[in-house]
Amino acid sequence: MLNEREIESCYLGQFIPVHYHHNMLMDQNRMHGFKSAIHYAVFPGAKVLELGGGTGVLSWFAAAKAEKVYCVEFNPDMVKEARKMMSMNPNGHKVEVVHADAFEYLPPEPVDIVICEMIHVAMLREKQVEVIESFKRRYLARFGGPLPRFLPEAVIMAVQPLQQEYDFEGFYAPIVQFQETNVIHPGTVELAPPSVYSILDFSQPQDTRIAWEGKFLVEKNGVVNAMRFITKNVLAVVSEENATIDWLNHYMTLPLQQGVQCKAGDVLQVSFHYRAGGSIPSLEAAIKVDVLHAVVPDAAERLHLYA
Repeated sequence: MLNEREIESCYLGQFIPVHYHHNMLMDQNRMHGFKSAIHYAVFPGAKVLELGGGTGVLSWFAAAKAEKVYCVEFNPDMVKEARKMMSMNPNGHKVEVVHADAFEYLPPEPVDIVICEMIHVAMLREKQVEVIESFKRRYLARFGGPLPRFLPEAVIMAVQPLQQEYDFEGFYAPIVQFQETNVIHPGTVELAPPSVYSILDFSQPQDTRIAWEGKFLVEKNGVVNAMRFITKNVLAVVSEENATIDWLNHYMTLPLQQGVQCKAGDVLQVSFHYRAGGSIPSLEAAIKVDVLHAVVPDAAERLHLYA
């Protein structure tokens, strides 16, 4: 019987299918955000390492200014794809596509910047946190400090209670849904504003265990039957402008095992725990939602209740 880590590694982590990488190339928000952040952070003559390079596009962005880029990819199909792409683009000769495991590889020299985009909503499934923490330990042991700059620099994660419709042409199916951001979804009712539950700063040591307990003030009557997970990646901090270059993952909406009736004014208590890089079902099973304080009906409502 495979354990959770082994199951996950079979279909994600460092073995994302080629067509998935092609879809990422067509994601304009992702591409524009990373290109802007890399253009800002990489300086002329820099040495750059990318962990989990895929098609090599982020390494190629870095090659516009960098002297040398090491692009590490574990999937042999993607290694061939990336080498082909580099040969078709200017500055591709500055990118060395290395077939290696990101959990084990170290560059032959110190680097100034490390790019790593193994990011899933809520930091699930993919191995961003584990890969970066492993790299930092091994890099310091070989080269000493300081550590290179990491792109993305940080991740801000939030959660929000929803009433979510699960009707598909009359077929009821409470499934995990991924929704575009900044779009109105007719079947989604936001019952309270989002609350930040975790901030990961990759320049600092990070634990793969994530746990949170918090409260929401309900703004609308409804049934809490889902939780939306929001992940904003701070790709680069532009300190001189007091600004950041960000990329927002699609929202991930997880159905609750049991819906909770609530009214405007109620206080919800929500808790969950999971491991960064773990499975979506492990988070689903850990979510608990309770009405901590129910709204007190006014005098007219009390009379109606006892009539």
